[in-house]
Amino acid sequence: MRLGGLRYALAATASTAALTTATHAQDAGAPVFGLISPALGTPEVVQFALFAGAMTAALASALWLIRERGRTAAQNDALRAKVQALNGQIATLEALARTDGQRAIIWEDKDRKPAVIGALEASTGAPAERSTFLAFGRWLEPRSAARLEHLIADLRDEAKPFSDIIETRAGAPLEVTGRTNGSSAVVRFANLASERATGAKLALEHNRVVQILQTLKSLLDAMDAPAWLRDSNGALTWVNASYARSVQQEDAAEAVARGSELFGSQALRRISEQSRTESGFNEPVSTVVDGDRVVFEVSETPGPWGSAGIAIDQTEFDAIRSELNKTIRSHEETLDQLNTAVAMFDENARLRFYNQAFRELWGLDVAFLESVPDNTMLLDRLRAEGKLPEQPEWRRWKDGILAAYQSIEPQEHWWHLPSAQTLRVVASPHPKGGLTWVFEDLTERIDLESRYKTMVRVRGETLDHLAEGVAVFAANGKLQLANPAFARFWGIEALIAEDGVHIARIAAECGNEETWKHFAGIVTGFDDDRGDEAGRCEQDGLTLSWMIAPLPNGQTMITFVDVTASDQVERALRDRNDALERTARLRNRFVQHVSYELRTPLTNIAGFTALLASDDTGPLNRKQREYVDHISSSSDALMLIVDDILDLATIDAGIMELDFREIEIEPVMREIATALAPRLQEHEIDLAVRIDPDIGAIHADGSRLRQAVYNVLSNAADFAPEGTTVVFTGEREANGVVIKIRDHGPGIPEDSLNEIFNPFHTGKPGRRRGAGLGLSLAKSFVTLHDGRIEIQSSPERGTEVHLHFPQVPPSMQVAAE
Repeated sequence: MRLGGLRYALAATASTAALTTATHAQDAGAPVFGLISPALGTPEVVQFALFAGAMTAALASALWLIRERGRTAAQNDALRAKVQALNGQIATLEALARTDGQRAIIWEDKDRKPAVIGALEASTGAPAERSTFLAFGRWLEPRSAARLEHLIADLRDEAKPFSDIIETRAGAPLEVTGRTNGSSAVVRFANLASERATGAKLALEHNRVVQILQTLKSLLDAMDAPAWLRDSNGALTWVNASYARSVQQEDAAEAVARGSELFGSQALRRISEQSRTESGFNEPVSTVVDGDRVVFEVSETPGPWGSAGIAIDQTEFDAIRSELNKTIRSHEETLDQLNTAVAMFDENARLRFYNQAFRELWGLDVAFLESVPDNTMLLDRLRAEGKLPEQPEWRRWKDGILAAYQSIEPQEHWWHLPSAQTLRVVASPHPKGGLTWVFEDLTERIDLESRYKTMVRVRGETLDHLAEGVAVFAANGKLQLANPAFARFWGIEALIAEDGVHIARIAAECGNEETWKHFAGIVTGFDDDRGDEAGRCEQDGLTLSWMIAPLPNGQTMITFVDVTASDQVERALRDRNDALERTARLRNRFVQHVSYELRTPLTNIAGFTALLASDDTGPLNRKQREYVDHISSSSDALMLIVDDILDLATIDAGIMELDFREIEIEPVMREIATALAPRLQEHEIDLAVRIDPDIGAIHADGSRLRQAVYNVLSNAADFAPEGTTVVFTGEREANGVVIKIRDHGPGIPEDSLNEIFNPFHTGKPGRRRGAGLGLSLAKSFVTLHDGRIEIQSSPERGTEVHLHFPQVPPSMQVAAE
């Protein structure tokens, strides 16, 4: 494009020059060498002149441009040569800086990032990375980094040059200098030569030692404990402020100058002797400070220059420790009396204390506990003995339990032991490490809670299903408890659904004003001597029997029983009882009357039968005598029945009296056996009498005793099959005698065993004789003697009856007393 423009300018310049020449020639009247026609006018000549001028200017401009272009190219070549020379110098300087163990930071402008050139030795600990190197706090010692940051800030802001020795975190000393050059700031880091590095390290170490010594002296001066330094001769060279106060000097310098000693000569001699040893002196020493006896725990250790010592006042500490020991012993004695198991472990998880309840809970022997086992060993032993709950992952469970040692908050666990005990286990961490384990046995509590909740549920269910109405009122008259029967009796189902209904509202709803007014007076009254009350009231056709019972805390319970039906039943039973009593009286009168009326003709029959049987009335043939004997035996049997009926009537009336005497049993038994012998022989039944030689005597009514035994033996004779044997036995037992009668009959059916002692029970058909009164009377007579009668029967063995008579009937003993 530049070449095309130049060509265009040259053409324009030539045209302008030609036009100008033609114009001048025309004005002179000369021909223009045929370039311009004579016919051209003045405007055309002017245009041609302008074209020729332009061409001339373009040629001149082109020549100037060509000359300037050459001169610019020469200047560019010179500048390139200078840049190459400068780059070479910079590379040379960087190589020189790297090989010389130097590194520089250059700030050209405050707003531009600094340039970092050079490198330091790796042993110095200086990082090679630019960003890390500029973070001085990451590789310089903190005090050196802070000082360097301050010096660089002054250099850049106020152009203050500096030179200093700094220390890296690796302990290597570096020389750092800062200079300004115009608007630039340069900070140079250089490795020190070996001698200079050694000197710099010594200087840094000296400064550090001096600072540490000053810090320690400041600390010791601030402590309320005497401290001192002695030279190799034992003389004081420095003391702190507390030492000066203890020896009553104004300041430490005066105490050193005067050589004021805190302890007596004997104590100083002992301290001096032991402080020369490797272990130094560490013992309590007593001295007087401000007129008070004080015990110091003195520690003095030797050093290369002399010795240093410090004295800690143990007086208050000893008092506190003594009080603490007393408190600990008191707490341990208190814990030993608790029923809750307690065990304390130190920071190493070793057992330091346990109470008696802990040993008894886990059944551990004293020798094991006194061996100071750790918590892990204790858990493993309890697991081995089957005293801990079985866990699917024992190690994880144990680690979770022992994690309480790393916790700062108490932890709570629930253990359900194989022994059916439930423990609430609380691990409470100690401030200085260790744990206190508390094992609270909640088995009984949980059982009581369960039983209490069950009891409450049962009570609620019971009250809800009671036919009786129950209501409990507080001392302020508010309803505390009511069951559905109470609401149903009084028709207040909706009212008692509200909480805390007052008795006055209930009285208003029920309508039985007098009754509820009485109830309200008792419930809200202030009588100290409250007693039970009972009564009846009518409510909607019901007869309610109520009872008031005072409860604890001023509460009152009122119960209501619907006695409407029971009243009717009671009246019916009363009427029936009256009828039965009248019937019994009528029966007794009838029995007595009939017995009397029967006894008189029977006596006449017996008398006339005896008269007919005697020879005084004349001889009787065989047939007549047989009839007379039948009449006689029948009248005797009927007389016995009448006597039995009279005895039963007397017993039922409760008016029978016994005449207790000492009765020999053997004569009675042989008398009964003799009386029944003809009857047994008649049916070909043998009687085996077996009497204990030591059977002796008992206190009894002889007549009733004979009658009871006779009736049972007679019953056996009636049921024993012909050709069998009835065994009649008398034996002595612990508190009396027992008479046994056994036959080999068909036995008594099981469903009839409870009926055979009923009056007029005759058993199955086929028995020989009797009215069914013998066994009933026998049981009654035995019972009147405070004895008992037992019966055993089976088809295979027959029937055996035992009559137990006490040695002395209890009723007789009571009467005697």
